[in-house]
Amino acid sequence: MFYVIGLGLGDPKDITIKGLEIVKRCHRVYLESYTSILTCGQEKLEEFYGRKLILADRELVEQGADVILCNAHKEDVAFLVVGDPFGATTHTDLLLRAKEMFIPSMVVHNASIMNAIGCCGLQLYHFGETVSIPYWTDTWCPDSFYDKIEANVKHGLHTLCLLDIRVKEPTLESLMKKVREYQPPRFMSCSEAADQLLQLVHNRRKNEWKMELSERTVVVGLARVGHETQQIKACTLKELKDSDLGGPLHSLIIPAPQMHPMEIEYLQQFCDDNLKELLKKAIKDEPAHMFKLDTTLDSNSTS
Repeated sequence: MFYVIGLGLGDPKDITIKGLEIVKRCHRVYLESYTSILTCGQEKLEEFYGRKLILADRELVEQGADVILCNAHKEDVAFLVVGDPFGATTHTDLLLRAKEMFIPSMVVHNASIMNAIGCCGLQLYHFGETVSIPYWTDTWCPDSFYDKIEANVKHGLHTLCLLDIRVKEPTLESLMKKVREYQPPRFMSCSEAADQLLQLVHNRRKNEWKMELSERTVVVGLARVGHETQQIKACTLKELKDSDLGGPLHSLIIPAPQMHPMEIEYLQQFCDDNLKELLKKAIKDEPAHMFKLDTTLDSNSTS
C-alpha cells in the first residue's frame, strides 16, 4: 500500500493518530522537502516517530517516482507531506502513478495553510483564487499572479498569496557545466512579497489611472502559522514591505476592500492602527502622477 500522509503545519505532534500508526508500521517512509517545510526539522520528526525518514528532494519526487513506489504493491510505503497531501499537484501526480502501476493507495488528510489562514479572522468562504508569488531574477519577472489578485479584488474576495521557497535549486552555472551545485535555501518573506507587489503597482500605474491596489492597500502578513511563534500583522502594503515577521514560512493575504464587520473586529487585534480608518484611506484614489515608490529591496535580499 502507498500512503500519502499530511503532517499539519508546525509541530511533530500535528500528525493524526491514524497517520502516526501508519508511519510506525511502514517499510519505508519518505519526507517530502521541497513544496513546503516544517519548522521543527527532520531530526525532531524522527525522534517523535521513532524511526528514520528518507528525505525526498525535488529531483527524487519529480524524477524518481518509480524509486518511491518500488515494491509498494507488496509492502507499505509512506510519503509524508507538510500540510495536506493535496496542497501541491506533485502529490496528485504520485497518486496517479501509483494507480497506473496498480498499487493501492490511501490519503491521510491534515490541516494546511489553505484552511489555517482563518486564524487571522477572515472567513474562508470569502476567499477567491489562491496565487503564488515567485522570486524574481534579473531576467525573469513574471506578473500573472497580479492579474488574479485584481480579479479577486473586483469580485469582493480575499486573496491568499503563497510565497516562493527555493530548496536545493541548482545554480545556472552548474546546469551549464552539468555538475550539480545548489543555491542556499531561500524562503520568501512577506516583506519581499510586498516589495514585488509595490513594484508592479508602480509600473502599471504609469499606464493606467485606475488600479485595484496601491501602497495604502490593507494586507495581512502571516508567519509560521500553526507554530507557537506564529505572527500576524495587518497593515498597509507599504508598511508590510518595511516589516520583519521573523523566520519562514510566510504567507500574505490581500483582503477584499469591503470586509464583514466581524472580520474587521477580529483582524483589528493584529493591527497597530485603526483598521477601519486604514480601509477608508485605501479606497480613496491616488492620481498616478502623485504615486511615489520608496527604494525597493534587491531581488536577492532577504529580510
